[in-house]
Amino acid sequence: MLKRFSLSVLLLLGLTGMFAAERLVTIHSRYLNLPIVEEGPQCKLMFRQGDELVTWCRIRLAREGEKPAYWMYYDVQAYRGEKLLLDYEGEASCLENITQSDEWVGQETVYTEAYRPQFHFSTRRGWINDPNGLLYYDGEYHLFYQHNPFGVEWGNLNWGHAVSRDLVHWTELPEALQMDETGEMYSGSAVVDYENVSGLGSKERPAMLAFYTLQGQHGQVQCLAYSLDKGRTWTKYGKNPIVDTAMKGGTWHNRDPKVFWYAPGKHWVMVLHEKDGHSIYNSTNLLDWTWTSHTPGFWECPELFELPVDGDSARTKWVMSGASGTYMIGTFDGKRFTPETGKYYYATGYLYAPQTFNNVPAADGRRIQVSWASIRHAGMPFTGMMLLPVELKLVTAKDGIRLTALPVKEVEQLLTPVLKADSLTMDEANEKLKHVATDGKGLCVKATIRLTHPTNAGLELDGNRILDYDLNFNRINGMPYSPDDFTSLRLSFDMYIDRNSIEAFFDGGRYSFTNDRKAAAGDRLLKFWSLEELAVEKLEVFTVDSIW
Repeated sequence: MLKRFSLSVLLLLGLTGMFAAERLVTIHSRYLNLPIVEEGPQCKLMFRQGDELVTWCRIRLAREGEKPAYWMYYDVQAYRGEKLLLDYEGEASCLENITQSDEWVGQETVYTEAYRPQFHFSTRRGWINDPNGLLYYDGEYHLFYQHNPFGVEWGNLNWGHAVSRDLVHWTELPEALQMDETGEMYSGSAVVDYENVSGLGSKERPAMLAFYTLQGQHGQVQCLAYSLDKGRTWTKYGKNPIVDTAMKGGTWHNRDPKVFWYAPGKHWVMVLHEKDGHSIYNSTNLLDWTWTSHTPGFWECPELFELPVDGDSARTKWVMSGASGTYMIGTFDGKRFTPETGKYYYATGYLYAPQTFNNVPAADGRRIQVSWASIRHAGMPFTGMMLLPVELKLVTAKDGIRLTALPVKEVEQLLTPVLKADSLTMDEANEKLKHVATDGKGLCVKATIRLTHPTNAGLELDGNRILDYDLNFNRINGMPYSPDDFTSLRLSFDMYIDRNSIEAFFDGGRYSFTNDRKAAAGDRLLKFWSLEELAVEKLEVFTVDSIW
């Protein structure tokens, strides 16, 4: 929704009075192609229609004679036949380098780039971070995400948007929430207002509501936007902010609202990160919110959800987590979370900002999570990716109830078997693995190994050690890990190897890690290694199809 600037807001944002160049463009194509360089100052660029703002950003546009490192694009389909004014605080020649076309520069090779993840979601262009607004609605899974469409570094935060019917194959859509005169669109969540308690839709045409943090000049406040067309277009609520937490408790850190329906109390819950932990707010109309409690000890990206223990629906617990994936288990009465355990982790490495889907049909019954991996891709016009969607469960382990995570069943459709064998020595397994190509499609390795001594063993890829299980010190790749069976010498794992990442799940999802995939440092081989003898009790290898 376009909004008119006031002079005071423009001055606060530094978006007026300092622009060195402007260009009036009649839009005749779908995209504006923006040539980007990697060095030099970022300059403010405003897209305006008359006196009204479309959006703005900070950007490194190539100057005359400068070769772009890559091209970004901006979708202007909604303005065909109209004029847009580009105001820029940098050199005028930069604006002249912007072109129009019905295909953006690089579109013909997208998803085939050298370091493009092949079975993890990544945005076509720009920076990606936190998953936002994860929601199932009318046959589609919606993945919104923090997105800088104007560069490959953090900043210019909008909500990107992609949809899928199977959690695996994704279609990227235009930006959902764009930066405006009030600031940037930070993380949040989404729900469907079936009963129209907000009054923003109707029962016949329920509104999809997005709750997001606005990062502006006066701190972080919580805002609302709504869509009546399955998330394709959005209107920002006219009475934002709905929760004004700016500078509460002397901190700017009030962000990332996760909203969900609490059936026993017949009210909505917002879990919000505030200063040193997560706060709970309640609402009956999704517009007016009342603070009810606070749980210290977590940092940003809050989550709170209920799961059965060992699959028993009559025995449930609640899980509260933060951005690092650490979690507590406890009870929740709709207003207060009461921890019953300390903080634990089920995953390490590049996992960050996990969020679970709202509105998954009850008949499905799964708690499905997506997380961000801040893996960079050298020389690529995109940065970051999402990890595989996983199903979360609570199981009774040796030390109590713990959270597990395994890839959703839909991932299996990507797997093609190339090797299966049982009861092998390490040398026999490695002889078979010599025939597995490591520089083509993605790979999935499912194996159970048994150490003969409590020392070290694991897996190597292209001369790099990608798994180091140290049974003497109870560590996997340096992180503490102890199996449920105290005396077991076995380790089972499912490992997914993409072009630039390695994601592994151990012992039925009790623990997982995500690392970046290193450049080849030796023979292009996949092989086991061990300080002593090693038995490979089970070995399966699959190629993993591209999702593109």
